[in-house]
Amino acid sequence: MISLRGLTKRFAGEARPAVDSLSIEVGTGETCVLIGPSGCGKTTTMRMVNRMIEPDAGTIEVAGRDVTHVDAIELRRSIGYVIQQIGLFPHMTIAENIATVPRLLGWDAVRISERVDELLDLVAMDPGAYRGRFPRELSGGQRQRVGVARALAADPPVMLMDEPFGAIDPITRAKLQEEFLSIQQRIRKTIVFVTHDIDEAVRMGDRIAIMRAGRLVQYDTPEAILARPADSFVEEFVGSDRVLKRLSLLTVGAYVETDGQIAPAVRVLASTTLREALTMMLVNDVDAVAVADAAGRVTGRVTLACIRAAIRVHDGDPAPTSRSGGIANVRATGG
Repeated sequence: MISLRGLTKRFAGEARPAVDSLSIEVGTGETCVLIGPSGCGKTTTMRMVNRMIEPDAGTIEVAGRDVTHVDAIELRRSIGYVIQQIGLFPHMTIAENIATVPRLLGWDAVRISERVDELLDLVAMDPGAYRGRFPRELSGGQRQRVGVARALAADPPVMLMDEPFGAIDPITRAKLQEEFLSIQQRIRKTIVFVTHDIDEAVRMGDRIAIMRAGRLVQYDTPEAILARPADSFVEEFVGSDRVLKRLSLLTVGAYVETDGQIAPAVRVLASTTLREALTMMLVNDVDAVAVADAAGRVTGRVTLACIRAAIRVHDGDPAPTSRSGGIANVRATGG
């Protein structure tokens, strides 16, 4: 869906390029997270995709079309854009803000109204309660939801998100991340997402591009980067707790033992992450937890040994075998 080849940008007076011969491919429906230290070129890269910054060299293709040969205004209307500062128009109602691009595209009033209500429902805001309000009447988290809805208004195939949750308190931020992941599972947009937070990158990205001084250092799935950092810079950047970060990507449902032994008293859902399950074991001083399905039925258990095996398999060891004889299912790490 998005192909960047040899992308380069130099700013006047700077000794080195802001982006230096960057090449990455982002598949349809994938979220690519750009991350790295301040000044690494991640935001510049994202802003070149919709030509808010013009590249000096290289090509940018979106759905097979070279965007450098497309009218810049037309291009921007076809790409959703969400920023940290949100940028809602204060003199417009929420409905009017969301309708900005459809109105510019010439949609009729009925179609616009239906789309506004559909998007407010999508971001968990009751249209009857919110469409007539103004941005000043909303909380920071609500304004950010409206920003996402506005970016989705014309149903663009591609979205650019520049630290969209960076200015929000940690609790609201975690909730918005969860809600957006849920939305993305349904709408499957192709997203370029900029953040400075490695935990957010691991949680939000299908693939992560780690940049340094304008160059790409490693581009892979979160699991692969955490398991096999390309060099000492990446290893230091992802943090000393990378084992725990990896466990947060795996759910206990893939590591259930069904050997008929008595299930432990402490229960978790199959959708619980291994990191959360490990926390439950430590808090309750146990070496196993029961696993229940959505209906509350216990299907087996997960043990400390299972968690150790999950860590090893992501380091390249053979896949663990459950005591019931099956092979534990783990998410593909790419490579």
